[in-house]
Amino acid sequence: MPATFINMLLILLGGAAGLLFKNLISSRLMSILTHALGLCVLVIGIGSAIGTQNMLCVIVCMVIGTVIGNAIDIERRLEGAGDFLRARVIKDDSGSRFTEGFFNAALLFCVGAMAITGSIEAGLNHNYSIIISKGVIDGVTSISFAATMGVGVMFSVIPLLIYQGGITLLAGWVGPYLPDAVITEMTAVGGALIIAIAVNMLELGKEKIKVGNMLPAIFLPIAYIPLASWLETLLSQFF
Repeated sequence: MPATFINMLLILLGGAAGLLFKNLISSRLMSILTHALGLCVLVIGIGSAIGTQNMLCVIVCMVIGTVIGNAIDIERRLEGAGDFLRARVIKDDSGSRFTEGFFNAALLFCVGAMAITGSIEAGLNHNYSIIISKGVIDGVTSISFAATMGVGVMFSVIPLLIYQGGITLLAGWVGPYLPDAVITEMTAVGGALIIAIAVNMLELGKEKIKVGNMLPAIFLPIAYIPLASWLETLLSQFF
């Protein structure tokens, strides 16, 4: 939870800066800052991914998780949910900028692989680096959002607290019942997803990676590790 509070504070500070200095912020500066933060996110992802003790687990979970996520098309459903909420709340072009800023910021800050992987990492390992890094990114983003959409952006911290804090608490409750090997590989898979986010931020690919469709992968080590252990024991009886 401490990291979520820091995330909220950075959004509030960024929103306040956007309101105060909205006439001084250039799109070029925002682009440079995004790339700088993308490099930091890349380092965090690599640091988590290289901690794996079972590379085959990471590969299998990433492949199966991506197939599942793509079949469900998680990313499109998340975008659809956002469009539905906007349509329900913002009735026309003359609608409240407060509401527009609130919902656009809340959806951006809450819906994403970094929010989920960071919250799980905070709950399981008490490692807050991902959430704090996300908070810095959110803070920078809230500067431009608040400059264009107003104070409603700052109120997006309320759903962020409920969503991100809830995942962190749930992971903390479940964590003690998970074997260390499972937690290690969940962290490694999460690191791979963070690297994908960094690639998107740095605009390294021809197409944006649909990280949302890869989210199921982070949970698959819970099933993979005990299943692989059982198969290894079973096969050892015959060979």
